This record gives sequence, structure tokens and C-alpha cells, in this order.
Amino acid sequence: MLKMSELAMNPNRGVTTKCHGMERVWDDREEAMVYFLEAKMCCDTEEEHDRYAGILIQIQNGLDYCTDEDDGEDNVT
Repeated sequence: MLKMSELAMNPNRGVTTKCHGMERVWDDREEAMVYFLEAKMCCDTEEEHDRYAGILIQIQNGLDYCTDEDDGEDNVT
């Protein structure tokens, strides 16, 4: 069952992605999801698969800015 935030979210609103240091603005969230799903399915390495999967999950979760960059939490001592 969908949560209220998912029901209220406009699936056609834009999203910005940053992958391999390159930003891209998408007018259609669905188009961005298709692009990263195809990239995830066609990649050669596990690192690339994880990179594309991470961005895809962020898009699906409704974030407006999705990136493959590490958030730095692993560097906390």
C-alpha cells in the first residue's frame, strides 16, 4: 500500500541528478528513472551497478537532487 507522501507526490515533477560528477536536469522524473534503470542493467562492474542503483532509489524516494557521491558518513572517526 502506498504511503500518504507517495500519493501526494507529483510523479511528473523534475529531478536533478549528479553522476560521475556531471549534473543533469530532468523535466520528467519517469524518464530519469528509466535512464538509470537501463544504466544499472547494462553496466559492467558492481561499482557501476551500485552507483546507478543508488541514484535510482533516490529518484524513487522522491528526492529532488540525486547523486552518486558519498555523503561522507563513512569518514567519521
